[in-house]
Amino acid sequence: MAVSSTRTMSVFVCMLAAAVLGVSPGANAAAPSGKQSAISHAAWNSLLRTHVKPARDGINRVDYVSWKARGVAPLKSYIASLEKTDPASLSREGQMAFWINLYNAKTVEIVLERYPVASIKDIDLKDAAGQPADGPWKAKVTTVAGKRLSLDEIENEILRPVYKDARVHYALNCLSLGCPNLLPEAYTAARLERQLEGTARVFVNHPRGISFAGGKVQASSIYDWFASDFGGFDGVVAHLRKYARPALGKQLAGLKKIDAYDYDWKLNDVKR
Repeated sequence: MAVSSTRTMSVFVCMLAAAVLGVSPGANAAAPSGKQSAISHAAWNSLLRTHVKPARDGINRVDYVSWKARGVAPLKSYIASLEKTDPASLSREGQMAFWINLYNAKTVEIVLERYPVASIKDIDLKDAAGQPADGPWKAKVTTVAGKRLSLDEIENEILRPVYKDARVHYALNCLSLGCPNLLPEAYTAARLERQLEGTARVFVNHPRGISFAGGKVQASSIYDWFASDFGGFDGVVAHLRKYARPALGKQLAGLKKIDAYDYDWKLNDVKR
């Protein structure tokens, strides 16, 4: 989940945007409107509805045993269909849904191919230099518009800098208990805004997002790792207050510091 330096990332974003989004290298990295408003995510939607199990504790878990037994082939077929799609032909919302679904589907595929595992961080795929990496994020795992891409590049070189929407951190999933929920439905252009708003509200109001106990404040490491996407500390607090229910909102009023950040990397497997 490493983020490139600003200068290096800026150059890379322009090159990548030209390759996979249809933006000229000299232009600002902004998603084009596109000609096609939607593509079918029906297969992915069906897989998610079948194998993602919302639990009483507010955490959506994945039944990897059933998915590995009966859903690997349709998952691979869906990913192949995305890899044949030209994202530059999609609307802005269609592009965001495309990249989110591709990231999540590839992450599920990577875990299923190595399941059982206790954590996604136990999966060390080789990076572009051929060296083992901490997790699967730096390996080139997919090809879009002729460009080999890693999960890190989809997140940090496309979604974050091009679309500039901090809510994307609630949509991309690393299949861990500390991560915002993997939805039991595919992201789509038509539902994207509602889905991003919903995932933000759910996570902020769950103890994984932020909690107050014993006079101390603990928050998800997401608000530390990606604080700049939310506008720094003050922006994080404003974001949390925007989505907080009334009781939490009162606790957030006048918040001056977060005492600790935490993230549970255990696999979001169903309990057996």
